[in-house]
Amino acid sequence: MKRTINHVLFDLDGTILDTNELIIRSFLHALQGVVPDGFDREHIIPSMGQPLVDQMKQFTGLDDVSHLVAAYREINWRLHDELVKPFPHVPEVLGRLHRSGIRMGVVTTKMRQTTERGLKYFGLIDYMDAIVTIDDVSHPKPHPEPVLLAMEKLGADPAGTLMAGDSPVDMQAARAAGCVAVGVAWSLKGEQVLRDSGAQHILHDMRDLYALVGLERDV
Repeated sequence: MKRTINHVLFDLDGTILDTNELIIRSFLHALQGVVPDGFDREHIIPSMGQPLVDQMKQFTGLDDVSHLVAAYREINWRLHDELVKPFPHVPEVLGRLHRSGIRMGVVTTKMRQTTERGLKYFGLIDYMDAIVTIDDVSHPKPHPEPVLLAMEKLGADPAGTLMAGDSPVDMQAARAAGCVAVGVAWSLKGEQVLRDSGAQHILHDMRDLYALVGLERDV
């Protein structure tokens, strides 16, 4: 099969690393006593994937959320290694794509420090030829700037690039940048939300990526 996709970009949280419980617990800890009683994970999930500052402002109505961001990051950093794990088949799939000559990158709304920590902890950072975090851009996803910057770093053509993510902002950024938008069915937001946001393909298993890049799936 002739390969038409030579580059794959991934969102980090909720796409290749299961940080869902860490994120939810970090928010609940930081917002304790600030948001009304009854504020829970269902209030948090819809905005996951957006920049942290924007989420904090949305949840609290405050203009200055620096103290809440600091509290979130402190608990998030402390609990990181205990609560984070790769989604099924992520290490093997990324390893095979890398060996097959497909160049990859991460495009995330996280800060660089925690992005690199997660990638290093699970041995994934060596597969990434580009890492674009919120520290690297003026306009985070859903703006196309982060995706465009990652493609620039990779020397990638949009038509030959996939962007996989678990959030509407990933799909919107991918489509706006001209690359192929791929949603992951394990998103807490649900498959239909991603389709409605522009996903052109849905992965139900990370190994579904093989077909999209022209590789045979072993099992």
